[in-house]
Amino acid sequence: MTVKLDGRLAGKVAIVSGGAGGCGAAAASLFAAQGAKVAIVDRDFDAAETLASRLRDDGLQAIGIGADVSNQTDVRRAVARARDAYGNANILFNHAGTLIVKPFLDIEETEWDWLMSVNVKSMFLMTQAVLPQMLEQGGGSIVCTSSISAVCATPGEVLYDATKGACHMFARAIAVEYRDRGIRCNALAPGFIRTPHGIRELKDLQAMGVDATEEAIAQQQGRLCEPSEVAAAALFLASDESSFVNGTHLFVDNCFSAV
Repeated sequence: MTVKLDGRLAGKVAIVSGGAGGCGAAAASLFAAQGAKVAIVDRDFDAAETLASRLRDDGLQAIGIGADVSNQTDVRRAVARARDAYGNANILFNHAGTLIVKPFLDIEETEWDWLMSVNVKSMFLMTQAVLPQMLEQGGGSIVCTSSISAVCATPGEVLYDATKGACHMFARAIAVEYRDRGIRCNALAPGFIRTPHGIRELKDLQAMGVDATEEAIAQQQGRLCEPSEVAAAALFLASDESSFVNGTHLFVDNCFSAV
């Protein structure tokens, strides 16, 4: 999809975790095109810096930072690097995450701990590191990537569903606690997306016998969602256009969760 480029993030500093690929990369690119200075944080530093370099070649402002956002030391270093480069952050897009598709009784404790760390602990660490900057300047917008899986259970995704349910409530609780200090926090809940991550999810579900072909998904949400559509929704929540939107869950799923 095409979003009108009108500089709505001019003067803003945005940090995007998991920003080197898929929807994270689409959002980082769109934020930069809308005038923000963007710090792209990803465990794949080369991919993050490659994207940032491409954006700089287009005359935009971006840096790539390598970090495991489920690790507190990495997170603090990454946030400090972003602040040194651009100053206090106005926007935090907690997008980093992945999934495990596996029968519940086959899930190992190590897998439970790992996915909770990547999908949930990362939001805790990133938000705890960035929030003081926002409070210092009197406000900011935090966007957390959740999923339809927070409210629509799928066989083989008990662990993934649980992490996304936690993301949902994390965003809502942060919003309630910090609303009166100028902080907005919202959850973005996409449906099935046409990214390498999303296609892998469909293949893993099919391998478990779940009807998760593109044709089946089309019956539930019309078609696969495109990364640019998730990025556009993230832009809305990050920008001042959504100034009175706080503590909400924005579903980007073309009715998947409504039927």
